Amino acid sequence: MPRVTRAAGKSKVRFAREQRRRMTAAESALWQAIRGGKLGMKFRRQHPIGDFVLDFYCESAQLAVEIDGDCHEQQREYDEWRDQELAKLGVRVIRVPSDQIITGLPSALTLITPYPTDQLEVIQVSQVSRPETV
Repeated sequence: MPRVTRAAGKSKVRFAREQRRRMTAAESALWQAIRGGKLGMKFRRQHPIGDFVLDFYCESAQLAVEIDGDCHEQQREYDEWRDQELAKLGVRVIRVPSDQIITGLPSALTLITPYPTDQLEVIQVSQVSRPETV
């Protein structure tokens, strides 16, 4: 898979650093669950790519995990546009509502696992169901 090489500007890098210092409860909970390759993938938090700062990014899978809090209800069009722009860079996006991380972290984690490259580019947690294991 080609590497995303679109560099971020200095202001985005500064913004990302500040965001790392001020994580929400949902971001902190997810970070503790995925940091250090716990899911078999190495994630970065508040990772700048081009004009965007991604909540969590796995470079090897070119996968972004975005945590959507209440404010995202009012910015759906922007989020859709942003996801399309990231898809143009080869980045797949999974959006997880912050409530799901706080109340059901294990179910949210099952979505953030390696999956085939022919999967949808943007996955909404409410649209995904995992097959039951026997």
